Formats: sequence, C-alpha cells, structure tokens
Amino acid sequence: MNSLVVSWVFLECTQMKSGHEHGGVDTAQTKILLTSFSAMVAETTTFPIDLIKTRLQLHGESLSSSRPTRAYRVGLGIVREQGVVGLYSGLSPAIIRHLFYTPIRIVGYEHLRSVVSADNGSFSIVGKAVVGGTSGVMAQIIASPADLVKVRMQADGHRVNQGLQPRYSGPFDALNKIVRAEGFRGLWKGVFPNIQRAFLVNMGELACYDHAKQFVIRSRIADDNVYAHTLASIVSGLAATSLSCPADVVKTRMMNQAAKKEGKYLYNSSYDCLVKTVKVEGIRALWKGFFPTWARLGPWQFVFWVTYEKFRKFAGLSSF
Repeated sequence: MNSLVVSWVFLECTQMKSGHEHGGVDTAQTKILLTSFSAMVAETTTFPIDLIKTRLQLHGESLSSSRPTRAYRVGLGIVREQGVVGLYSGLSPAIIRHLFYTPIRIVGYEHLRSVVSADNGSFSIVGKAVVGGTSGVMAQIIASPADLVKVRMQADGHRVNQGLQPRYSGPFDALNKIVRAEGFRGLWKGVFPNIQRAFLVNMGELACYDHAKQFVIRSRIADDNVYAHTLASIVSGLAATSLSCPADVVKTRMMNQAAKKEGKYLYNSSYDCLVKTVKVEGIRALWKGFFPTWARLGPWQFVFWVTYEKFRKFAGLSSF
C-alpha cells in the first residue's frame, strides 16, 4: 500500500514538473498536494510518540492518579494492554486533520511572507514569528474538529487501561456522538487554547525553521540540503515545544472532557483549567509531556521538511 502511494506521488510530481516547465500547473495546488503527502508521512512515522505525550498530559487529571510517571512506562503500558496497534489509536483523525491543517499553515505562511517582504533574507525573525503564528491560527480554526476527535480517541485508550469501555468505535462514530451530546459547537471545544497553541507552535516552528535555515546557508555552514534542513528542524522543534507545551496541556484537557450526567464540566474555561492544573499538580505540570513532545516534533519536522523540500525540488519549485 505504501509503495502504491509513493508511486502515485512520484508520478504526480513528474507531471507537475513537466507542467511547470510549460507553465500549465498551478503552483499553489502543487504545494498543497506535496505538503499534504509530506505531513501524512511525518504524522504516521511519529504518531506513537504523540499518543504517549497525550496520555502523559492527561495523567494526574484525577486526584487519585497524581503521582508522576514516565514516557517509557506509558508506552509499555499501551503495548501490554492493547498491543502495538494501540500505539496508533486515533491515527485516522490525525491524518484527516493534517490534510487541512498543514497545507493551510505552510502554504499560508509562504504566501503571507511573500506579501509582507519580497526578500526573505531581509525579513526579520519577529516578522516571521507574526506571520507564522497568524497562518497557524487560520489553519487550526479549520482543523479543530479533527483535532478534537483525535484527542478523544487517544484518551479512550486510557479509559481501557482503567477497565472502562471506550467511548468511540472510530472517528466517524466519535464525530457523530460529539455532535449529538454536545451540539455542533461541541466540535470546537477547546478551540481557544487550541488557537493559542497553534499561534505559539507555528511562531516557533515556521519562523525558527525558516530563519535557522537561512542562517545556516548564509553562514556557509551547509548548502540548502538535508544537513541544513536537519539543523533547522532541531532548532525549530525545541523552540516550538518550549513555547507551546503549557497551551498544549490545557488544550488536551479541555478537549478531552465530556459533560457529566449532571451537565457539569471539570473545567469551566481555559483559564480555570490552567489554575486548577497548577494548584493541584504544580507549575511543572504545564510542561508534562515536554520530552515526548520534543522527541516527536524533532523527527516530525525532519521527516516533513526533508520530504517536502525534496518533492518541491523534484516538482520544479524553489526551496521553501
């Protein structure tokens, strides 16, 4: 199956390259296709780490389970209870999310960057940060329902470990049940902490990747190649994780909570979630899942950017 997908993309890129040579292919459409495929590859590769990160962020939400735990123990627990397949619980909505989220933020960033500054070399890091955050917010608003379904399905594995029945049998079942129980607006539960996280993570990820790559090339540390992309990915992954982890913890807990029988929620707002988390678990709880998040963002960005940059080159497009 994977070989068929790769072959299809290879043929598409060949046609795109030919189209660019004759001026017959829309550049934005090409970028969207290549971005979507690159995001699918990166998401599938690093999804188990994201699942472990989500479980770590939910750990301690109950007063009876506030003792610290470690990422490897969470991972072993998932494999022991659900098998290796359990590490990919919630993958399908994650893929669907990235079909919307990643093309909008990546292509949107590049477009806004060209509008604000014709010369990328003279574009300041502050300007790139604002452009990156803005494109991330636009993308996250659209992709938030898929993100909600992904978090709920990932959290279901935690319920199974506690001897409870999973709430959803699949992404479409989750979507249907959420709309029935919480209304159409329920699909955007946690959208505000989600937007905050999207602004911060894209401010760190896109701006730092762009700026770090330009710095590496201008300083002649490396040419515009895999080495430069790897260095830029490490810097952007660390910056994005540091900035976004507190908002990510709040977002995960807000999106995971469902209404109880009496119609009450554990958290009334993002601020309430933030205060209760710090009060019960301490300030360090806001960086729960930091290392799994960084461990995922680094490889995710490496796989994504290397794949995306290579396909851009093959399709006859300039470097990002």
